[in-house]
Amino acid sequence: MTPGAPPYGRVSAVLFDRDGTLVEDVPYNGDPELVRLLPGAREAVDLLRSAGIPTGVVSNQSGIGRGLLREDEVLRVNARADALLGTLGTWVFCPHSPDAGCTCRKPRPGLVLEAARRLGVPPAECVVIGDIRADVLAARAAGARGVLVPNAVTLPAEVAVERWTAPDVLTAVRMVLDRQEARA
Repeated sequence: MTPGAPPYGRVSAVLFDRDGTLVEDVPYNGDPELVRLLPGAREAVDLLRSAGIPTGVVSNQSGIGRGLLREDEVLRVNARADALLGTLGTWVFCPHSPDAGCTCRKPRPGLVLEAARRLGVPPAECVVIGDIRADVLAARAAGARGVLVPNAVTLPAEVAVERWTAPDVLTAVRMVLDRQEARA
C-alpha cells in the first residue's frame, strides 16, 4: 500500500461506489430510511462540486438479479443518498447477478464507461473511488484511475496489492484535488 496521490493526468469526473464508500453498507438495502452517509462523504462531494468536478455513482446491485430487491427500491435508496449528498451528476447501477456474465458488473468496465458517457467526459479522465478491489479493477478496465478506500469488509489481500489507497473517502478526494492543483 502506497499512500499519497497517484500520478493523475486531468481529472474531469470522480465516480464513487455507493455501499461502503458513500453510505453505510446495508446488504440488499431497499429501504431509503436505512441510508446513512459515511463520515466525510458529504464533505467529499461538496469539495468536488466546489472545484467544478462532476460526480457520479457506479454500483453493483445484484439484489435485483437475485430477486431480493426491485429496481424501484434501488432507485428510492439512490434518491435518498443523492438528497443527503446534495445531488450527484449521475447514478448508474448493474442489476445483474454475479453469474449473469454482463459487461456492466464491476470489475468489468460497463458502469464506469456509462457514467463517463452520461457526464460527457473521457473515461481516462475519471477517478473511481471504492471500498473493494472490484471498484479499482473496473476503473482500470475502463481506462480510468482508481483509489481504494478500505473498510472492515475490504480484504487485506486487496489492500496489499493496490498502489493507491486512502483511509477514507474525504482523504481520497483531497488527494485527487491536491494533485489537480499541483498540475495547474
